[in-house]
Amino acid sequence: MTKLSVNINKFATLRNARGGNVPDILKVARDCERFGADGITVHPRPDQRHIRYQDVLDLKPLITTEFNIEGYPSPDFMDLVLKVKPDQVTLVPDPPDAITSNTGWDTVTYQSFLKDVISAFKKEGIRVSIFLNPEVGMVEGAKTAGADRIELYTGPYAEEYFNARTQPQNLQLFNDYKNTARAATEIGLDLNAGHDLNLDNLRFFKLHIPQLKEVSIGHALVADAIYFGLENTIQLYKRQLAD
Repeated sequence: MTKLSVNINKFATLRNARGGNVPDILKVARDCERFGADGITVHPRPDQRHIRYQDVLDLKPLITTEFNIEGYPSPDFMDLVLKVKPDQVTLVPDPPDAITSNTGWDTVTYQSFLKDVISAFKKEGIRVSIFLNPEVGMVEGAKTAGADRIELYTGPYAEEYFNARTQPQNLQLFNDYKNTARAATEIGLDLNAGHDLNLDNLRFFKLHIPQLKEVSIGHALVADAIYFGLENTIQLYKRQLAD
């Protein structure tokens, strides 16, 4: 089964909106694991508008599944990851003021930079995944830079699926995802995916890209939990990922 890593950033956004400690992010992470999540993802940003650096430090000793920290590899971010030593770090090319991740790395232009960053993490035994658009031409650069996995940016897929949801066989962009996934697998890279995946589009993606190791889902899952409850929602998502 493809693993489900729950991104808990939006819970932190809710906490920060009111101040105090409701919801308790540490309890949320433990409950997500208890309800069946295979991992916990956090994306600390420089302005700490949702997950804070201290949250990441506090979460480390509590998480018993897989801990994935994603973000842009600024010096502060790298220091945090090297201190925490999560199971996985996912590198995204976000500028500091980005609302959310919206594109993947150009692994050709930033090859030297990525090599240095990835080398520093792998020396500490941290698995490295890098965020990529569905572009076959970027896959080899990810491998050359030293990545263990790529995470496919699925925002464009989610938008196209929504627009063509009555006839998913007509999806045009999806061939790019399948070809990129195949190219990655052929050169020994494992495959993650994330961004705007939800209960409507997740099953189709999973069925047609069987190489998928892990998805990271936050916004849609938290929104669904408002209606269905957190435990039930996690199980609904895991059901979409079942083989």
